[in-house]
Amino acid sequence: MPTPLPIRLGVNIDHVATVRNARGGRHPDPVKAAAIAIAAGADGITAHLREDRRHIVDDDITRLKERITKPLNLEMAATAEMVGIAKKLRPHAACIVPERRTERTTEGGLDAVGQRNALRAAVGELASCGIRVSLFIAAEPGQIEAARAIGAPAIEIHTGAWCNALAAQNEAAAAAEFDQIVRGAALAKGIDLEVHAGHGLDFATAEAIAALPQIVELNIGHFLIGEAIFDGLGAAVRDMRAAIDRGRVKASAGSAR
Repeated sequence: MPTPLPIRLGVNIDHVATVRNARGGRHPDPVKAAAIAIAAGADGITAHLREDRRHIVDDDITRLKERITKPLNLEMAATAEMVGIAKKLRPHAACIVPERRTERTTEGGLDAVGQRNALRAAVGELASCGIRVSLFIAAEPGQIEAARAIGAPAIEIHTGAWCNALAAQNEAAAAAEFDQIVRGAALAKGIDLEVHAGHGLDFATAEAIAALPQIVELNIGHFLIGEAIFDGLGAAVRDMRAAIDRGRVKASAGSAR
């Protein structure tokens, strides 16, 4: 088995903006948070520009693109407005996610099977501008195969259901969800998709996911911003970097057998 590639840590700074917007003004600044995360070991910054601008706003995206020293991954819905913004700003990457106004956070993966035509058009437009596109999907064979057919070079596996089952101490459900992630990652890699993962990850779950050799990027936000309240953002990112590096060592040990 080939040696696993190094794993990238993308830090999502959406909820720094959530805190700022609760009071108004410019503090705390998500761009400053991005700089701290990068200094602490983040390989990139993720930010979700929602239709309702509930946390990140257009000015945040513009300033992030101008000022950060690592790649910017723009999470976005596959709408004409968001595709236009991405084509204008040209972030390094765009992760297409489902979006509903009533949800607190992204509650599930895209329906790549049912939205194949719309997603193919969005992926094509973004790719034509040199933007690396990933689709945020569940680790289901049909969704993974649809992502490949659409032309996306990468997927991000939604790990939320697994994390929720662990939090609820539902061992059977957690085992089933993790098995699906393992099989989905292998399938995606086998059909030449780059495999990322994210949603709901903490130190322990990120370490476990990083041990899967097919996964080359994790995007983590809410947990890190929560930990930053107690220990500071730099410390939280360093601890997460250490956790996923431990997981990668396990992946490398497995490939050596």
